[in-house]
Amino acid sequence: MTRRQLHLNLFVYPGGHHEAAWRHPDSDVERILDIGHYQDLARRAEAAAFDGVFLADGPALADNVRHASRIRLEPFTWLSAIAAATERIGLIATASTTYFEPYNLARLFASLDHLSGGRAGWNIVTTGAPQAARNFGLDAHPAHAERYARAAEFVEVVTGLWDSWEDGALVADRRTGVFADTDRVHTIDHEGPRLTVRGPLNTPRTPQGRPVYVQAGSSEDGRAFAARYAEAVFTAHQTLASGQAFYADLKARVAAAGRDPGQVLVLPGISPFIGSTRAEARALYEEFNELTQPEYSLQQLHRILGLELDEEALDGPVPRELIDAGGERGNGSRFRVVLDIIDRERPTVRQLVHRLAGARGHRVVVGTPEQVADQIQEWFEHGAADGFNVMPPWLTGGFDLFADHVVPILRERGLFRTEYTGTTLRDHYGLSRPDSQYAHRK
Repeated sequence: MTRRQLHLNLFVYPGGHHEAAWRHPDSDVERILDIGHYQDLARRAEAAAFDGVFLADGPALADNVRHASRIRLEPFTWLSAIAAATERIGLIATASTTYFEPYNLARLFASLDHLSGGRAGWNIVTTGAPQAARNFGLDAHPAHAERYARAAEFVEVVTGLWDSWEDGALVADRRTGVFADTDRVHTIDHEGPRLTVRGPLNTPRTPQGRPVYVQAGSSEDGRAFAARYAEAVFTAHQTLASGQAFYADLKARVAAAGRDPGQVLVLPGISPFIGSTRAEARALYEEFNELTQPEYSLQQLHRILGLELDEEALDGPVPRELIDAGGERGNGSRFRVVLDIIDRERPTVRQLVHRLAGARGHRVVVGTPEQVADQIQEWFEHGAADGFNVMPPWLTGGFDLFADHVVPILRERGLFRTEYTGTTLRDHYGLSRPDSQYAHRK
């Protein structure tokens, strides 16, 4: 019997995932707009047989760009360049159902899947940043529930467009002169409460049938959405118990929706600070924390929790009574992660902002390669994860340490592949290739 294997993605954030990474002398901040830098990283991840490389995106400039690397590179352009420099590694991009139109998005991902030989994945988000609205001619950001209602209809439309060409519809028969079998190309004729799209797509069915569906929201609406559509779920948890509860809940929801829980991967984020000893790793972690800037950190607390604090409050307790859990902020998964840290650990404000500086609410692991591998194995074998989004605190050194020192340990323990056995992202994730819905409507 083949042993269950970990799945690992490289989650790339310009400069690294620690908020002060760009200030560190070992960072490659001078290269954050150099595509060669990212191609090198992707080739490095591919050499380590990672499942995929993931680039998050958002359609607005963050308010705190004065003190942090908060720029965003457009992911389709970025991943097309990565595709040209690699052969096997998956290519996962964020795209918003709130601020894209289904036809354009379907074309972009279909093109990426074709040009990469079947390596595309779509991280489906509804966009939480309210400042995005004014970039798209809207007076206000749609409410949480409305965004998820649009997202569900949006995914149905995009799925229909990707299915609108059946397998075998592209004939290209020189002898008969038939380029496409039009009996296998279908309009979708969607007319819904929010979207009207005729189709078909002007791009044939892709190597994967459909790009892999990834989802990253852990709110109640997000979990319901993931149970219905997602094939991989990116999530953030601080404790094994929290990870186990989410894992069990999501898998149960998937089963209740009539889907195979084994075809939905749960992939928490992990940001490792690695040293030859735990003390060395801890010193490295503190070195980065010392570079954080209070103005930025306090802005972050305001954004997540609604707290208005000044620098005089840094060494006092977090004023739990001032946190408003109502309204849309309270619906957010990141809000609940941070609230759990406060309730469980009772940190000072400074301790809390250092916790968040590491990876914006994702789990920071500090230790030797063996200790990092131990924690990965524990979560993997005790029902909290099918794998991880690896979030290097800084680039490129933070990833090099993980690839050079942690991956070999995972392989020695039989937990992670030594080489690829397939060519597509679906192959790497162990996901089946879906049939076109129109193939069964004859």
